[in-house]
Amino acid sequence: MAVSAIFPRMPLEAGGYESFYLRAVSAAEAVGVWIRYTVHKRPGQPPLGSVWCTVFDAARGRPFMHKVTVSELGVPPGGWIEIGAGSGEAGFGGSGSSLGPGRAAGVCGPASWELGFDAKAPELRHLPREWLYRMPLPRTKLTSPEPDAVFDGRLVLDGDRTLELDGWRGMVGHNWGSEHAERWIWLHGIDFEEAPDAWLDLVLGRVRIAGRMTPWIASGAISLDGRVRRLGGLFARGLEVREDSAGCSLTVPGAGGAHLHARVGVPDGSSAGWRYADPDGSEHDVVNCSVASLELRLSGHDGAARELNTAHGGAYELGMRERDHGVPIAPFPDGAAT
Repeated sequence: MAVSAIFPRMPLEAGGYESFYLRAVSAAEAVGVWIRYTVHKRPGQPPLGSVWCTVFDAARGRPFMHKVTVSELGVPPGGWIEIGAGSGEAGFGGSGSSLGPGRAAGVCGPASWELGFDAKAPELRHLPREWLYRMPLPRTKLTSPEPDAVFDGRLVLDGDRTLELDGWRGMVGHNWGSEHAERWIWLHGIDFEEAPDAWLDLVLGRVRIAGRMTPWIASGAISLDGRVRRLGGLFARGLEVREDSAGCSLTVPGAGGAHLHARVGVPDGSSAGWRYADPDGSEHDVVNCSVASLELRLSGHDGAARELNTAHGGAYELGMRERDHGVPIAPFPDGAAT
């Protein structure tokens, strides 16, 4: 399926949000970047566009975080989204912060970047049926246009620190909807010692229906030895989740009787804390570490268990309502111009 922005088709009276994002991590050290291009629209109001930049460095402690929100946004020719001056007019790679096939460019406060990327895997559609992307439920839709990608280019911070993304592995994601899940986990993994070409892309969520929280529902895939195996599903049994801001442990059923056991570790002080707003004005705290350790055990794979480990190639995100998680939240509101 062709990747395209959803927000231009949102009716004025409707509320919604949309996010294009990328992550990339160095194989040599626990340094990574997480960049988002987002749209926030309240009912009856025009959309706002935001650029978010987070740089993780486990050796330095707390990540660099900055965000800019403006009213100028559009879909440039040949791109997916552009936010900032001249958006949608100058073409992909114009004067705004832009993202599209094979390229990301932007400015976010003291950070600026020019990145190229090549897909190493086809798009991963998380929802099990294509018609679900056209229905009101689920209220959050998601895909990974590039669940495995290789990045090159540079990111400059404060004019005096430059990150050279020379062959960094990562991914490109896309989600949209009318409201966020009540609680969610996003887990991505690359650079596994035992299988350098393997990758994991997994999302879990809980939603509130008629005042009650649903059980966790998982969707995603793991690629190992050139084979992509689906994980989770609407009616999957045996799902187990333990999570907090410091990491998580999961057991997720997969296709063919497989089970994935995952354990995530977050280096002390390395998580970024952001606040996400829904179109109705309610908020979630979101904690993300894109240099997390990740241990996987895939049982039932060709009759034998496989173990995969990466010291800092994991991304772990937890979205929640509570605010006593212990991670400082960046001082940037969501859903309002800055």
